[in-house]
Amino acid sequence: MISFALSGFLIAVHYKLDILGVLISSFLTALGGGMIRDVISNETPFIFTNTTPIILVVSTIFLSFIFKLHNINNIEGKTAFIVSDAIGLASFAITGSLIAIENNFNFLGVLILAFLTAVGGGTTRDILINKVPFILVSEFYATVAIIVGLIIYTLNLFNLMNLFTLIIVFIFGVSLRLLAYYKKWQLPRL
Repeated sequence: MISFALSGFLIAVHYKLDILGVLISSFLTALGGGMIRDVISNETPFIFTNTTPIILVVSTIFLSFIFKLHNINNIEGKTAFIVSDAIGLASFAITGSLIAIENNFNFLGVLILAFLTAVGGGTTRDILINKVPFILVSEFYATVAIIVGLIIYTLNLFNLMNLFTLIIVFIFGVSLRLLAYYKKWQLPRL
């Protein structure tokens, strides 16, 4: 969530948005996917009942401004940012998958909720600022969320889901994203 809030902050500053634009971009990127997930699964969005995510996003924006992270060249290419983003991607995809399974969604529902939870906020932000969504033109990113959803669905299908297997899936998701980033993997283009 913190890395997604930071990403929203950096994109907003790059596009020279005003302070409201920075807030909206940061909040949408960090929390938008979870809100979409909760609405689809007929739940009250978590951020409407718990203040921790809001505090984390506001703190991230504040600290980013204080430490002038927007002045660092290519912070989104720095190792710490890449690793934290991969952690966010894998954990959000797992969360979306688990909530889909909890709501008895079918195979497609699990994949879509994993995907939307992990990349829905950033995609919504990109559309709002009139930018082609990152997931449509970037390297192997959203595909990791779909693969994680597929693995979670399969584990549940064979009653193999437990804390140990979830940790293994998390490590696999983070590792796959990092490998794809550093090897510059991309899906084929037409």
